[in-house]
Amino acid sequence: MSDTALFPLSDEHKMIREAARDFAQSEIVPVAAQFDESGEFPKETIKKMGALGFMGIEVPETYGGAGMDTLSYVLALEEICKADAAHGVVMSVNNSLYCHGILKFGTEEQKKKFITPVASGTAIGAYSLTEPMSGSDASNMKSRATREGGFYLLNGTKSWVTSGPVADYFVVFMMTDPAKKAKGITAFLVDGKTPGLTRGKKEPKLGIRASATSELIFDNCKVPVENRLGEEGEGFKIAMTVLDVGRIGIASQALGIAEAAYEASVAYAKEREAFGQKIGEFQGIGFKIADMKTRIEAARLLIYNAALAKERSKTSGERFTLQASTAKLFASETAMFCAHAAVQIHGGMGYSRELPVERYFRDAKITEIYEGTSEIQRLVISRAELG
Repeated sequence: MSDTALFPLSDEHKMIREAARDFAQSEIVPVAAQFDESGEFPKETIKKMGALGFMGIEVPETYGGAGMDTLSYVLALEEICKADAAHGVVMSVNNSLYCHGILKFGTEEQKKKFITPVASGTAIGAYSLTEPMSGSDASNMKSRATREGGFYLLNGTKSWVTSGPVADYFVVFMMTDPAKKAKGITAFLVDGKTPGLTRGKKEPKLGIRASATSELIFDNCKVPVENRLGEEGEGFKIAMTVLDVGRIGIASQALGIAEAAYEASVAYAKEREAFGQKIGEFQGIGFKIADMKTRIEAARLLIYNAALAKERSKTSGERFTLQASTAKLFASETAMFCAHAAVQIHGGMGYSRELPVERYFRDAKITEIYEGTSEIQRLVISRAELG
């Protein structure tokens, strides 16, 4: 990947990108297929990612992070996801859905306790909003948190929690005042060892199989008031603010998958012969390559634009919801487009598990679903534009 004229990279940006690329190619690529096959969580490589600073890139060094900017995060995540999207989503959740929300809304004590071990790579964080009957419509959640003196009792079932089976700490959203619907949701920081919290069934997924995903079951789980994130009723605002950041992460994940599919396709088109010539010389294949390249570069610009908007928001306070949604929508659909084209270009070998192309195809689909489906992104964008 070369720098774009609109977004020339600093030496620091180039350094983090190269470090992530070197690690991804040497440590993740050789084991990606094995972990995809077994569905086992790649804890050793995740620990190494933490030691290199990838699990808390934007977190200040005070709290165990690397203290870098949003573009650094995007560049590093793109390289990790090009090697394996399952490793990448663990990194994305740690950085965006978990650390960002606590940094923005947490107390000093909460930041020290809940961010430092996660950003430094000695622990894993997770985010728990979705429920069996509450996905895109977060206000429909059935879980409840009831105040009893200096504690809250949490009850209910959460689903599709990325890193659920292995996480040490969770940002959890529960209803404290059902009558207020969305304005009755409150956020909590929950230690994974808290009595009353159990990990439910592990989801058998189509793609990103090495990223452990499960239910969380709360049965009178006792959480101290000092572990509430923000005030009562602020949970929905916190969740949506965090999802803006999460969407930039998933867009970067999608870009990494698309690039992996594209690079594999270019190499195969130059090597494979049919009817006496390289298949890349056929217009049908060449045009697929051209479309893949164009969409990838357009997605990259949208993602970098969203990253810079988020960076500006640190001082200006501006929202970057629109930039995040457009980047996530276009990049995720680009990932699916490129992965589909890659399978077609590879023919039978694209359908074979001997090559990683079929894994890119399976991994790409989820980017159109989590952190807000493509339909939700279109809703967000159209409402922003139509008032």
